Amino acid sequence: MKTARCAIFNEPKQPFEMAEIALPYCGPGDTLVKLTLATICASDLHTADGRRTEPRPSVLGHEGVGRVVEVGENRDQSLLGQRVTWTIADSCGECVPCQEWDLPQKCSHLFKYGHSEITNGCGLNGCYATHILLRPGTTIIPIPDHLPDELVAPANCALATMVNATEWLPTPCRTLIIQGAGMLGLYGCALLRAKGVERVIVVDTDPARLELVTQFGGKPALHTVGSRLQPGKADAVFEVAGTSTVVPEGIRFLRPGGYYAFIGMVHPTTPLEMSGQIILRHCLTIRGFHNYGPRHLKSAIEFLSEHSQSFPWDKLVSPPFTLPQIDAAFAEARKHKWLRVSIRP
Repeated sequence: MKTARCAIFNEPKQPFEMAEIALPYCGPGDTLVKLTLATICASDLHTADGRRTEPRPSVLGHEGVGRVVEVGENRDQSLLGQRVTWTIADSCGECVPCQEWDLPQKCSHLFKYGHSEITNGCGLNGCYATHILLRPGTTIIPIPDHLPDELVAPANCALATMVNATEWLPTPCRTLIIQGAGMLGLYGCALLRAKGVERVIVVDTDPARLELVTQFGGKPALHTVGSRLQPGKADAVFEVAGTSTVVPEGIRFLRPGGYYAFIGMVHPTTPLEMSGQIILRHCLTIRGFHNYGPRHLKSAIEFLSEHSQSFPWDKLVSPPFTLPQIDAAFAEARKHKWLRVSIRP
């Protein structure tokens, strides 16, 4: 019997368990992928460290690239042998969120890779494994040969989410502040500059995290943008810092009619304290973004293909750890030396 090797997440702050799972039969619409690279997202760290609660035992990991090794009926058979990435969510395509709200990532029958217990289906539900079984409602995107795995792996989470968040901007949008110089912030810089936003200022408390900002088209600002921009002048502010403590400052820097996007606060310890009259009197728009739809992932891969030489993408992802070294990989991720730590199964 052929098996896949996977790293099982059992409890927060505990080592992963290496295990073998039988390779499944590909049913109608299924696709079996042999993983070639996965990366550790901040949300994976939050789960492993107990900052957020996910089903367990499970196979974590939702940022990945792999090669198709088996295709079930009712799937495009030309995918066989191709290097691909895929949407983080498997959606039905028929419910109200999918059809009417343009929110397939909030499907009534949603399944998310890296967020489901091993008893759900065959168990190969995450990227910290040698194989993953993609379900019928998952959009699969072939990867151009000139894009390396390290460039593509984070695209099916961080980059696609930022493509979603940058899809709508206020008019005019000449000055935009990004709160946070992590992966989301740097992707935001690159996307917004490509969209023609004249001034993208990135704020962070860590000087080391700001070092790459200029190379991705932004202007770094340590702690505060007071020296670069007066309050009430920004057309838009993007929160990608993952903390609600930055929100009052972000509100202050918006012009009347400004736009605030919440993107990074995906864990529960993010209480908000603000006066409703500020939102009302300044006619502000506030919107939350969580994950993305299939078109955003398609656009993310197209963006990488077009801009593969435009930015220092190689500085974002660490040299790979092996799958049995997953505990060491997570320890490295906690050091925040790299924006993404990679694992090669």
